[in-house]
Amino acid sequence: MQRLPAADPTPPTSRTPTRYLGWLVRRAHLTIVAAVLLAVVWMGFQSLVPSVIGRAVDAAAARDPAHLFGWAAVLLAVGVLEAMVGITRHRFATMNWLGASFRTVRVAVRQAGRLGSALPRRLDAGEVVAIGTSDIGHIGAAIDITTRGTGALIAVTVVTVLLIRTSVPLGLVVLIGVPVLLAVVSGLIRPLHRRQQEYRVQQGRLTGQAADLVAGLRVLRGVGGEAVMAEHYRAESQELRWAGVRTASIESLLEAAQVLLPGVFLVLVTWIGARLALRHEISIGELVSFYAYAAFLVTPVRQLTEAIDKLTRGHVSARRVVDMLGVPDDLPDPPVPQPAPRGDLADPETGVVVTPGRITAIVATEPAEAALVAERLGRYAEGATLGGVPLCELALPAIRERILVAGNEDRLFSGTLRRDLDPDDRGTLGAALTAAAADEIVAGLPDGTESTVAERGRSFSGGQQQRLRLARALVADPEILVLVEPTNAVDAHTEARIAESLRSARAGRTTVICTTSPLVLDRADRVLFLAEGRVAATGTHRELLESVPGYARVVVRGDRP
Repeated sequence: MQRLPAADPTPPTSRTPTRYLGWLVRRAHLTIVAAVLLAVVWMGFQSLVPSVIGRAVDAAAARDPAHLFGWAAVLLAVGVLEAMVGITRHRFATMNWLGASFRTVRVAVRQAGRLGSALPRRLDAGEVVAIGTSDIGHIGAAIDITTRGTGALIAVTVVTVLLIRTSVPLGLVVLIGVPVLLAVVSGLIRPLHRRQQEYRVQQGRLTGQAADLVAGLRVLRGVGGEAVMAEHYRAESQELRWAGVRTASIESLLEAAQVLLPGVFLVLVTWIGARLALRHEISIGELVSFYAYAAFLVTPVRQLTEAIDKLTRGHVSARRVVDMLGVPDDLPDPPVPQPAPRGDLADPETGVVVTPGRITAIVATEPAEAALVAERLGRYAEGATLGGVPLCELALPAIRERILVAGNEDRLFSGTLRRDLDPDDRGTLGAALTAAAADEIVAGLPDGTESTVAERGRSFSGGQQQRLRLARALVADPEILVLVEPTNAVDAHTEARIAESLRSARAGRTTVICTTSPLVLDRADRVLFLAEGRVAATGTHRELLESVPGYARVVVRGDRP
Protein backbone atom coordinates (compact mmCIF):
# COMPACT_ATOMS: atom_id res chain seq x y z
CA MET A 1 0.00 0.00 0.00
CA GLN A 2 1.36 3.42 -0.94
CA ARG A 3 1.93 5.90 1.86
CA LEU A 4 0.37 9.32 1.45
CA PRO A 5 1.29 12.06 1.03
CA ALA A 6 4.11 11.15 -1.31
CA ALA A 7 7.32 13.17 -1.23
CA ASP A 8 7.33 16.11 -3.63
CA PRO A 9 10.88 16.89 -4.79
CA THR A 10 9.88 20.00 -6.76
CA PRO A 11 7.69 22.97 -5.77
CA PRO A 12 4.36 23.44 -7.57
CA THR A 13 4.00 25.58 -10.65
CA SER A 14 1.70 28.14 -9.12
CA ARG A 15 1.35 30.78 -11.81
CA THR A 16 -2.04 29.65 -13.12
CA PRO A 17 -4.72 27.19 -11.91
CA THR A 18 -4.29 25.06 -15.04
CA ARG A 19 -0.56 24.74 -14.45
CA TYR A 20 -1.13 23.88 -10.81
CA LEU A 21 -3.54 21.10 -11.78
CA GLY A 22 -0.99 19.98 -14.37
CA TRP A 23 1.65 19.87 -11.63
CA LEU A 24 -0.61 17.60 -9.59
CA VAL A 25 -1.10 15.32 -12.60
CA ARG A 26 2.65 15.12 -13.21
CA ARG A 27 3.29 14.28 -9.56
CA ALA A 28 1.03 11.21 -9.89
CA HIS A 29 1.32 10.48 -13.61
CA LEU A 30 1.87 6.74 -13.17
CA THR A 31 -1.27 6.13 -11.09
CA ILE A 32 -3.29 8.52 -13.23
CA VAL A 33 -2.28 6.76 -16.46
CA ALA A 34 -3.08 3.42 -14.83
CA ALA A 35 -6.48 4.73 -13.69
CA VAL A 36 -7.24 6.06 -17.20
CA LEU A 37 -6.39 2.73 -18.84
CA LEU A 38 -8.40 0.82 -16.26
CA ALA A 39 -11.35 3.20 -16.70
CA VAL A 40 -11.24 2.69 -20.48
CA VAL A 41 -11.16 -1.09 -20.08
CA TRP A 42 -13.86 -0.99 -17.40
CA MET A 43 -16.24 1.09 -19.50
CA GLY A 44 -15.30 -0.97 -22.55
CA PHE A 45 -16.46 -4.15 -20.85
CA GLN A 46 -19.70 -2.40 -19.87
CA SER A 47 -20.25 -1.29 -23.45
CA LEU A 48 -19.91 -4.92 -24.62
CA VAL A 49 -22.62 -6.23 -22.29
CA PRO A 50 -25.63 -5.00 -24.37
CA SER A 51 -24.19 -6.53 -27.54
CA VAL A 52 -23.64 -9.90 -25.83
CA ILE A 53 -27.15 -9.81 -24.38
CA GLY A 54 -28.57 -9.10 -27.83
CA ARG A 55 -26.68 -12.07 -29.32
CA ALA A 56 -27.96 -14.29 -26.53
CA VAL A 57 -31.56 -13.16 -27.16
CA ASP A 58 -31.22 -13.86 -30.88
CA ALA A 59 -29.82 -17.33 -30.06
CA ALA A 60 -32.79 -18.00 -27.77
CA ALA A 61 -35.25 -16.77 -30.42
CA ALA A 62 -33.61 -19.09 -32.97
CA ARG A 63 -33.83 -22.01 -30.47
CA ASP A 64 -30.07 -22.53 -30.60
CA PRO A 65 -29.05 -23.81 -27.11
CA ALA A 66 -25.36 -24.13 -27.96
CA HIS A 67 -25.02 -20.49 -29.00
CA LEU A 68 -27.25 -19.40 -26.09
CA PHE A 69 -25.01 -21.09 -23.50
CA GLY A 70 -21.93 -19.82 -25.33
CA TRP A 71 -23.07 -16.21 -25.21
CA ALA A 72 -24.18 -16.67 -21.59
CA ALA A 73 -20.65 -17.85 -20.74
CA VAL A 74 -19.22 -14.82 -22.54
CA LEU A 75 -21.57 -12.57 -20.57
CA LEU A 76 -20.41 -14.15 -17.30
CA ALA A 77 -16.75 -13.72 -18.22
CA VAL A 78 -17.28 -10.09 -19.23
CA GLY A 79 -19.11 -9.44 -15.94
CA VAL A 80 -16.34 -11.00 -13.84
CA LEU A 81 -13.62 -9.10 -15.69
CA GLU A 82 -15.59 -5.87 -15.44
CA ALA A 83 -15.94 -6.33 -11.67
CA MET A 84 -12.22 -7.04 -11.20
CA VAL A 85 -11.13 -4.13 -13.36
CA GLY A 86 -13.70 -1.85 -11.68
CA ILE A 87 -12.35 -2.63 -8.20
CA THR A 88 -8.78 -1.95 -9.31
CA ARG A 89 -9.84 1.25 -11.10
CA HIS A 90 -11.61 2.49 -7.99
CA ARG A 91 -8.49 1.84 -5.92
CA PHE A 92 -6.33 3.90 -8.26
CA ALA A 93 -9.00 6.61 -8.47
CA THR A 94 -9.13 6.90 -4.69
CA MET A 95 -5.34 7.06 -4.57
CA ASN A 96 -5.34 9.89 -7.12
CA TRP A 97 -8.06 11.77 -5.22
CA LEU A 98 -6.26 11.48 -1.90
CA GLY A 99 -2.87 12.19 -3.45
CA ALA A 100 -4.03 15.46 -5.03
CA SER A 101 -5.82 16.50 -1.84
CA PHE A 102 -2.85 15.75 0.43
CA ARG A 103 -0.41 17.46 -1.91
CA THR A 104 -2.60 20.55 -1.86
CA VAL A 105 -2.74 20.41 1.93
CA ARG A 106 1.04 20.10 2.02
CA VAL A 107 1.74 23.09 -0.23
CA ALA A 108 -0.90 25.19 1.56
CA VAL A 109 0.51 24.37 5.00
CA ARG A 110 4.04 24.97 3.73
CA GLN A 111 2.99 28.38 2.45
CA ALA A 112 1.20 29.18 5.71
CA GLY A 113 4.35 28.26 7.62
CA ARG A 114 6.48 30.36 5.29
CA LEU A 115 4.21 33.38 5.70
CA GLY A 116 4.17 32.93 9.47
CA SER A 117 2.99 36.05 11.25
CA ALA A 118 2.23 37.69 7.88
CA LEU A 119 -0.54 35.19 7.15
CA PRO A 120 -3.35 36.95 9.11
CA ARG A 121 -2.46 40.24 7.41
CA ARG A 122 -2.39 38.76 3.93
CA LEU A 123 -5.36 36.37 3.98
CA ASP A 124 -8.67 36.18 5.84
CA ALA A 125 -9.01 33.30 8.28
CA GLY A 126 -12.10 32.15 6.39
CA GLU A 127 -10.14 31.95 3.16
CA VAL A 128 -7.52 29.69 4.72
CA VAL A 129 -10.16 27.51 6.39
CA ALA A 130 -12.06 27.11 3.12
CA ILE A 131 -8.89 26.04 1.28
CA GLY A 132 -8.24 23.40 3.92
CA THR A 133 -11.80 22.08 3.88
CA SER A 134 -13.73 22.40 0.61
CA ASP A 135 -11.08 23.36 -1.94
CA ILE A 136 -8.84 20.35 -1.38
CA GLY A 137 -11.83 18.10 -2.00
CA HIS A 138 -12.73 19.87 -5.25
CA ILE A 139 -9.13 19.64 -6.49
CA GLY A 140 -8.92 15.94 -5.63
CA ALA A 141 -12.23 15.31 -7.38
CA ALA A 142 -11.02 17.17 -10.49
CA ILE A 143 -7.97 14.91 -10.72
CA ASP A 144 -10.08 11.81 -10.12
CA ILE A 145 -12.78 12.68 -12.67
CA THR A 146 -10.23 12.94 -15.48
CA THR A 147 -9.85 9.15 -15.40
CA ARG A 148 -13.56 8.34 -15.28
CA GLY A 149 -14.34 11.08 -17.78
CA THR A 150 -11.82 9.63 -20.23
CA GLY A 151 -13.33 6.18 -19.82
CA ALA A 152 -16.83 7.58 -20.31
CA LEU A 153 -15.78 9.39 -23.49
CA ILE A 154 -14.26 6.19 -24.90
CA ALA A 155 -17.39 4.24 -23.98
CA VAL A 156 -19.70 6.72 -25.73
CA THR A 157 -17.46 6.57 -28.81
CA VAL A 158 -17.50 2.75 -28.88
CA VAL A 159 -21.29 2.59 -28.46
CA THR A 160 -21.80 5.19 -31.18
CA VAL A 161 -19.67 3.15 -33.61
CA LEU A 162 -21.56 -0.06 -32.74
CA LEU A 163 -24.93 1.62 -33.22
CA ILE A 164 -23.94 3.20 -36.54
CA ARG A 165 -22.78 -0.18 -37.82
CA THR A 166 -26.20 -1.62 -36.98
CA SER A 167 -28.46 1.37 -37.62
CA VAL A 168 -27.36 4.73 -39.01
CA PRO A 169 -30.36 6.66 -37.54
CA LEU A 170 -29.67 5.35 -34.02
CA GLY A 171 -25.98 6.09 -34.33
CA LEU A 172 -26.71 9.64 -35.46
CA VAL A 173 -29.10 10.13 -32.52
CA VAL A 174 -26.27 9.24 -30.14
CA LEU A 175 -23.69 11.22 -32.11
CA ILE A 176 -25.83 14.37 -32.04
CA GLY A 177 -27.67 13.86 -28.76
CA VAL A 178 -24.70 13.48 -26.44
CA PRO A 179 -23.08 16.84 -27.36
CA VAL A 180 -26.49 18.52 -27.04
CA LEU A 181 -26.92 17.08 -23.54
CA LEU A 182 -23.46 18.23 -22.54
CA ALA A 183 -24.12 21.72 -23.92
CA VAL A 184 -27.36 22.03 -21.92
CA VAL A 185 -25.70 20.92 -18.70
CA SER A 186 -22.72 23.20 -19.31
CA GLY A 187 -25.12 26.11 -19.63
CA LEU A 188 -26.30 25.44 -16.06
CA ILE A 189 -22.81 24.92 -14.65
CA ARG A 190 -21.57 28.44 -15.43
CA PRO A 191 -24.25 30.33 -13.39
CA LEU A 192 -23.93 27.68 -10.68
CA HIS A 193 -20.23 28.34 -10.22
CA ARG A 194 -20.78 32.08 -10.29
CA ARG A 195 -23.21 31.77 -7.41
CA GLN A 196 -20.94 29.29 -5.65
CA GLN A 197 -18.10 31.80 -5.88
CA GLU A 198 -20.29 34.52 -4.38
CA TYR A 199 -21.34 32.15 -1.59
CA ARG A 200 -17.73 31.15 -1.04
CA VAL A 201 -16.59 34.78 -0.67
CA GLN A 202 -19.39 35.57 1.80
CA GLN A 203 -18.67 32.38 3.75
CA GLY A 204 -14.97 33.22 4.04
CA ARG A 205 -15.74 36.75 5.19
CA LEU A 206 -18.24 35.52 7.78
CA THR A 207 -15.81 32.88 9.07
CA GLY A 208 -13.18 35.57 9.52
CA GLN A 209 -15.69 37.74 11.41
CA ALA A 210 -16.53 34.81 13.68
CA ALA A 211 -12.86 34.27 14.47
CA ASP A 212 -12.41 37.97 15.23
CA LEU A 213 -15.51 37.98 17.45
CA VAL A 214 -14.29 35.03 19.48
CA ALA A 215 -10.81 36.54 19.86
CA GLY A 216 -12.16 39.93 20.94
CA LEU A 217 -15.23 38.84 22.92
CA ARG A 218 -13.82 39.99 26.26
CA VAL A 219 -13.02 43.43 24.85
CA LEU A 220 -16.46 43.73 23.27
CA ARG A 221 -18.12 42.93 26.56
CA GLY A 222 -15.94 45.49 28.28
CA VAL A 223 -17.09 48.32 25.99
CA GLY A 224 -20.68 47.11 25.69
CA GLY A 225 -20.44 46.25 22.02
CA GLU A 226 -21.32 42.56 22.22
CA ALA A 227 -24.99 43.03 21.28
CA VAL A 228 -24.16 45.31 18.34
CA MET A 229 -21.62 42.89 16.89
CA ALA A 230 -23.94 39.92 17.48
CA GLU A 231 -26.71 41.66 15.55
CA HIS A 232 -24.30 42.51 12.74
CA TYR A 233 -23.13 38.90 12.58
CA ARG A 234 -26.74 37.69 12.60
CA ALA A 235 -27.57 39.90 9.61
CA GLU A 236 -24.48 38.73 7.72
CA SER A 237 -25.33 35.08 8.41
CA GLN A 238 -28.83 35.57 7.04
CA GLU A 239 -27.38 37.02 3.85
CA LEU A 240 -25.12 33.98 3.63
CA ARG A 241 -28.12 31.71 4.12
CA TRP A 242 -30.00 33.33 1.24
CA ALA A 243 -26.89 33.09 -0.92
CA GLY A 244 -26.85 29.37 -0.11
CA VAL A 245 -30.51 29.06 -1.10
CA ARG A 246 -29.83 30.78 -4.43
CA THR A 247 -26.91 28.46 -5.05
CA ALA A 248 -28.99 25.41 -4.13
CA SER A 249 -31.68 26.39 -6.63
CA ILE A 250 -29.18 26.15 -9.49
CA GLU A 251 -27.71 22.94 -8.04
CA SER A 252 -31.17 21.37 -7.96
CA LEU A 253 -31.73 22.29 -11.60
CA LEU A 254 -28.37 20.79 -12.52
CA GLU A 255 -29.06 17.57 -10.62
CA ALA A 256 -32.51 17.32 -12.23
CA ALA A 257 -31.06 17.92 -15.70
CA GLN A 258 -28.41 15.24 -15.15
CA VAL A 259 -31.20 12.74 -14.44
CA LEU A 260 -33.94 13.99 -16.79
CA LEU A 261 -31.98 14.60 -19.97
CA PRO A 262 -30.30 11.17 -20.12
CA GLY A 263 -33.72 9.66 -19.34
CA VAL A 264 -35.27 11.51 -22.28
CA PHE A 265 -32.37 10.35 -24.39
CA LEU A 266 -33.06 6.75 -23.30
CA VAL A 267 -36.73 7.06 -24.25
CA LEU A 268 -35.86 8.51 -27.66
CA VAL A 269 -33.37 5.77 -28.56
CA THR A 270 -35.78 3.07 -27.36
CA TRP A 271 -38.65 4.56 -29.38
CA ILE A 272 -36.59 4.74 -32.58
CA GLY A 273 -35.30 1.19 -32.03
CA ALA A 274 -38.83 -0.13 -31.49
CA ARG A 275 -40.05 1.43 -34.75
CA LEU A 276 -37.12 -0.10 -36.61
CA ALA A 277 -37.96 -3.50 -35.09
CA LEU A 278 -41.61 -3.19 -36.14
CA ARG A 279 -40.45 -2.56 -39.70
CA HIS A 280 -38.20 -5.64 -39.38
CA GLU A 281 -35.13 -3.53 -40.09
CA ILE A 282 -33.50 -4.89 -36.94
CA SER A 283 -33.96 -8.13 -35.01
CA ILE A 284 -35.49 -8.55 -31.56
CA GLY A 285 -32.02 -9.18 -30.12
CA GLU A 286 -30.75 -5.98 -31.72
CA LEU A 287 -33.73 -4.10 -30.22
CA VAL A 288 -32.81 -5.46 -26.78
CA SER A 289 -29.21 -4.40 -27.42
CA PHE A 290 -30.32 -0.90 -28.44
CA TYR A 291 -32.37 -0.54 -25.27
CA ALA A 292 -29.45 -1.82 -23.20
CA TYR A 293 -27.09 0.57 -24.98
CA ALA A 294 -29.43 3.47 -24.34
CA ALA A 295 -29.71 2.54 -20.67
CA PHE A 296 -25.95 2.06 -20.47
CA LEU A 297 -25.29 5.48 -22.02
CA VAL A 298 -27.02 7.15 -19.08
CA THR A 299 -23.97 6.38 -16.91
CA PRO A 300 -21.17 7.68 -19.17
CA VAL A 301 -23.20 10.71 -20.23
CA ARG A 302 -23.82 11.56 -16.59
CA GLN A 303 -20.12 11.08 -15.89
CA LEU A 304 -19.25 13.45 -18.73
CA THR A 305 -21.55 16.13 -17.31
CA GLU A 306 -20.10 15.42 -13.88
CA ALA A 307 -16.61 15.84 -15.35
CA ILE A 308 -17.49 19.30 -16.66
CA ASP A 309 -18.86 20.26 -13.25
CA LYS A 310 -15.93 18.91 -11.20
CA LEU A 311 -13.25 20.19 -13.54
CA THR A 312 -14.78 23.65 -13.34
CA ARG A 313 -14.96 23.48 -9.55
CA GLY A 314 -11.42 22.14 -9.38
CA HIS A 315 -10.18 24.98 -11.57
CA VAL A 316 -11.89 27.57 -9.34
CA SER A 317 -10.44 25.94 -6.20
CA ALA A 318 -7.00 25.72 -7.81
CA ARG A 319 -7.19 29.45 -8.50
CA ARG A 320 -7.69 30.11 -4.79
CA VAL A 321 -4.75 27.87 -3.91
CA VAL A 322 -2.62 29.63 -6.52
CA ASP A 323 -3.65 32.99 -5.08
CA MET A 324 -2.53 31.81 -1.64
CA LEU A 325 0.77 30.50 -3.01
CA GLY A 326 1.34 33.85 -4.67
CA VAL A 327 0.95 35.86 -1.46
CA PRO A 328 4.28 37.64 -0.82
CA ASP A 329 6.14 37.07 2.41
CA ASP A 330 7.23 39.88 4.70
CA LEU A 331 10.65 38.20 4.84
CA PRO A 332 11.43 36.79 1.38
CA ASP A 333 14.40 34.55 0.70
CA PRO A 334 17.34 36.18 -1.10
CA PRO A 335 17.75 35.31 -4.81
CA VAL A 336 21.08 33.56 -4.07
CA PRO A 337 21.21 32.55 -0.38
CA GLN A 338 24.61 32.43 1.29
CA PRO A 339 25.71 29.38 3.32
CA ALA A 340 24.81 29.74 6.97
CA PRO A 341 28.06 30.57 8.83
CA ARG A 342 29.12 29.88 12.40
CA GLY A 343 29.82 32.66 14.84
CA ASP A 344 28.17 35.26 17.05
CA LEU A 345 24.47 36.05 16.67
CA ALA A 346 24.19 39.83 16.83
CA ASP A 347 21.68 42.66 16.65
CA PRO A 348 23.61 45.75 15.43
CA GLU A 349 20.67 48.06 16.11
CA THR A 350 20.95 47.53 19.88
CA GLY A 351 24.50 46.25 20.14
CA VAL A 352 23.41 42.83 21.39
CA VAL A 353 26.02 40.11 20.72
CA VAL A 354 25.26 36.51 21.67
CA THR A 355 28.28 34.30 22.27
CA PRO A 356 27.89 30.70 20.99
CA GLY A 357 27.56 27.91 23.56
CA ARG A 358 26.55 30.13 26.48
CA ILE A 359 23.37 31.34 28.18
CA THR A 360 22.87 35.04 27.48
CA ALA A 361 20.12 37.01 29.19
CA ILE A 362 18.68 40.27 27.87
CA VAL A 363 17.07 42.76 30.23
CA ALA A 364 15.42 45.91 28.89
CA THR A 365 13.92 48.89 30.64
CA GLU A 366 10.96 48.38 28.29
CA PRO A 367 10.08 44.66 27.89
CA ALA A 368 8.84 45.33 24.36
CA GLU A 369 12.40 46.26 23.35
CA ALA A 370 13.70 42.84 24.40
CA ALA A 371 10.86 41.17 22.48
CA LEU A 372 11.82 43.13 19.34
CA VAL A 373 15.44 42.00 19.74
CA ALA A 374 14.21 38.38 19.93
CA GLU A 375 12.21 38.87 16.71
CA ARG A 376 15.25 40.19 14.90
CA LEU A 377 17.51 37.42 16.23
CA GLY A 378 15.07 34.84 14.86
CA ARG A 379 14.54 36.80 11.63
CA TYR A 380 10.92 37.57 12.24
CA ALA A 381 12.10 41.11 11.60
CA GLU A 382 15.14 42.31 9.68
CA GLY A 383 18.38 43.52 11.18
CA ALA A 384 20.29 40.67 12.88
CA THR A 385 23.49 38.97 11.71
CA LEU A 386 25.04 35.53 12.18
CA GLY A 387 28.81 35.27 11.97
CA GLY A 388 28.84 38.77 10.48
CA VAL A 389 26.43 37.81 7.65
CA PRO A 390 22.97 39.48 7.68
CA LEU A 391 20.24 36.94 8.27
CA CYS A 392 18.37 38.39 5.29
CA GLU A 393 21.10 36.94 3.04
CA LEU A 394 20.54 33.40 4.36
CA ALA A 395 17.83 30.95 3.30
CA LEU A 396 14.90 31.19 5.70
CA PRO A 397 14.56 27.37 6.12
CA ALA A 398 18.21 27.21 7.21
CA ILE A 399 17.56 29.93 9.80
CA ARG A 400 14.45 28.19 11.10
CA GLU A 401 16.40 24.94 11.42
CA ARG A 402 19.16 26.55 13.52
CA ILE A 403 17.32 29.29 15.44
CA LEU A 404 14.11 28.74 17.40
CA VAL A 405 12.24 31.61 19.04
CA ALA A 406 9.77 30.52 21.74
CA GLY A 407 7.42 33.15 23.13
CA ASN A 408 4.24 33.36 25.15
CA GLU A 409 2.13 33.89 22.02
CA ASP A 410 2.85 30.32 20.92
CA ARG A 411 -0.02 27.86 21.17
CA LEU A 412 -0.53 24.25 22.09
CA PHE A 413 -2.25 22.17 19.43
CA SER A 414 -5.17 19.80 19.82
CA GLY A 415 -4.33 16.10 19.83
CA THR A 416 -2.28 13.97 22.19
CA LEU A 417 0.22 15.78 24.38
CA ARG A 418 3.05 13.55 23.15
CA ARG A 419 2.42 14.43 19.50
CA ASP A 420 2.17 18.10 20.43
CA LEU A 421 5.41 18.27 22.39
CA ASP A 422 7.48 15.65 20.55
CA PRO A 423 6.04 15.18 17.03
CA ASP A 424 9.24 13.60 15.70
CA ASP A 425 9.51 11.16 18.63
CA ARG A 426 13.05 12.25 19.52
CA GLY A 427 12.99 10.29 22.78
CA THR A 428 13.91 13.31 24.94
CA LEU A 429 10.42 14.29 26.10
CA GLY A 430 10.87 13.02 29.65
CA ALA A 431 14.06 15.03 30.22
CA ALA A 432 12.50 18.13 28.63
CA LEU A 433 9.42 17.89 30.87
CA THR A 434 11.63 17.65 33.93
CA ALA A 435 13.77 20.61 32.85
CA ALA A 436 10.63 22.71 32.25
CA ALA A 437 9.11 21.62 35.61
CA ALA A 438 6.22 20.20 33.58
CA ASP A 439 6.58 16.59 34.74
CA GLU A 440 4.14 17.16 37.57
CA ILE A 441 1.57 18.43 35.04
CA VAL A 442 1.83 15.21 33.06
CA ALA A 443 1.68 13.14 36.26
CA GLY A 444 -1.71 14.68 37.02
CA LEU A 445 -3.21 13.79 33.64
CA PRO A 446 -5.34 10.62 33.36
CA ASP A 447 -3.35 9.18 30.44
CA GLY A 448 -0.05 10.98 30.92
CA THR A 449 1.50 12.16 27.67
CA GLU A 450 -1.20 10.28 25.75
CA SER A 451 -3.88 12.57 27.16
CA THR A 452 -5.75 14.72 24.67
CA VAL A 453 -4.98 18.44 24.56
CA ALA A 454 -7.97 20.72 24.07
CA GLU A 455 -7.88 23.36 21.35
CA ARG A 456 -5.19 25.95 22.15
CA GLY A 457 -4.51 24.08 25.40
CA ARG A 458 -7.58 25.56 27.11
CA SER A 459 -7.64 22.71 29.64
CA PHE A 460 -4.35 23.96 31.13
CA SER A 461 -3.76 27.09 33.19
CA GLY A 462 -1.54 29.89 31.89
CA GLY A 463 1.44 28.71 33.90
CA GLN A 464 0.97 25.10 32.83
CA GLN A 465 0.78 26.12 29.19
CA GLN A 466 3.98 28.12 29.59
CA ARG A 467 5.87 25.17 31.04
CA LEU A 468 4.58 22.80 28.35
CA ARG A 469 5.62 25.23 25.62
CA LEU A 470 9.08 25.44 27.17
CA ALA A 471 9.29 21.64 27.21
CA ARG A 472 8.39 21.58 23.51
CA ALA A 473 11.17 24.06 22.75
CA LEU A 474 13.67 21.98 24.73
CA VAL A 475 12.63 18.81 22.88
CA ALA A 476 13.39 20.56 19.57
CA ASP A 477 16.92 21.18 20.89
CA PRO A 478 17.89 23.85 18.33
CA GLU A 479 21.43 25.11 17.97
CA ILE A 480 20.23 28.56 19.09
CA LEU A 481 17.19 28.88 21.38
CA VAL A 482 15.65 32.30 22.06
CA LEU A 483 13.20 32.35 24.98
CA VAL A 484 10.93 35.35 25.63
CA GLU A 485 9.78 35.59 29.27
CA PRO A 486 9.66 31.81 29.74
CA THR A 487 8.77 31.95 33.47
CA ASN A 488 6.61 35.04 34.02
CA ALA A 489 3.45 32.99 34.62
CA VAL A 490 4.82 30.51 37.20
CA ASP A 491 5.46 30.78 40.95
CA ALA A 492 8.89 31.52 42.40
CA HIS A 493 9.57 27.92 43.47
CA THR A 494 8.83 26.56 40.00
CA GLU A 495 10.81 29.40 38.45
CA ALA A 496 13.86 28.48 40.51
CA ARG A 497 13.60 24.84 39.35
CA ILE A 498 13.39 25.91 35.72
CA ALA A 499 16.29 28.34 36.01
CA GLU A 500 18.52 25.66 37.52
CA SER A 501 17.49 22.98 35.01
CA LEU A 502 18.02 25.17 31.95
CA ARG A 503 21.78 25.25 32.51
CA SER A 504 22.13 21.48 32.25
CA ALA A 505 19.43 21.09 29.58
CA ARG A 506 21.16 23.62 27.30
CA ALA A 507 24.77 22.82 28.16
CA GLY A 508 27.03 23.57 25.21
CA ARG A 509 24.18 25.13 23.23
CA THR A 510 23.48 28.81 22.57
CA THR A 511 20.56 30.14 24.60
CA VAL A 512 19.12 33.66 24.74
CA ILE A 513 16.61 34.50 27.47
CA CYS A 514 14.67 37.77 27.41
CA THR A 515 13.56 38.13 31.02
CA THR A 516 13.57 40.32 34.12
CA SER A 517 13.45 37.40 36.58
CA PRO A 518 16.32 37.58 39.11
CA LEU A 519 16.16 33.81 39.58
CA VAL A 520 16.76 33.21 35.88
CA LEU A 521 19.24 36.05 35.47
CA ASP A 522 21.37 34.79 38.34
CA ARG A 523 22.02 31.57 36.43
CA ALA A 524 22.88 33.19 33.10
CA ASP A 525 26.50 33.28 31.95
CA ARG A 526 26.14 36.84 30.72
CA VAL A 527 23.51 39.55 31.06
CA LEU A 528 22.99 42.40 28.58
CA PHE A 529 21.14 45.46 29.91
CA LEU A 530 19.28 47.56 27.33
CA ALA A 531 18.41 51.17 28.10
CA GLU A 532 16.90 53.53 25.52
CA GLY A 533 17.24 50.88 22.83
CA ARG A 534 20.98 50.19 23.25
CA VAL A 535 23.16 47.89 25.34
CA ALA A 536 24.09 50.05 28.34
CA ALA A 537 25.92 47.45 30.43
CA THR A 538 27.21 43.89 30.28
CA GLY A 539 28.18 41.46 33.03
CA THR A 540 26.80 38.88 35.40
CA HIS A 541 23.55 39.47 37.24
CA ARG A 542 25.32 40.19 40.54
CA GLU A 543 27.84 42.53 38.90
CA LEU A 544 25.09 44.58 37.27
CA LEU A 545 23.09 44.74 40.51
CA GLU A 546 26.05 46.31 42.24
CA SER A 547 27.21 48.68 39.51
CA VAL A 548 24.14 49.69 37.44
CA PRO A 549 21.31 51.36 39.42
CA GLY A 550 18.94 51.33 36.46
CA TYR A 551 19.36 47.57 36.11
CA ALA A 552 18.56 47.04 39.77
CA ARG A 553 15.35 49.07 39.46
CA VAL A 554 14.19 46.84 36.58
CA VAL A 555 14.91 43.42 38.07
CA VAL A 556 14.27 43.97 41.80
CA ARG A 557 10.53 43.69 42.21
CA GLY A 558 7.86 42.60 44.62
CA ASP A 559 6.40 39.19 45.31
CA ARG A 560 5.77 37.00 42.31
CA PRO A 561 2.29 35.58 41.70
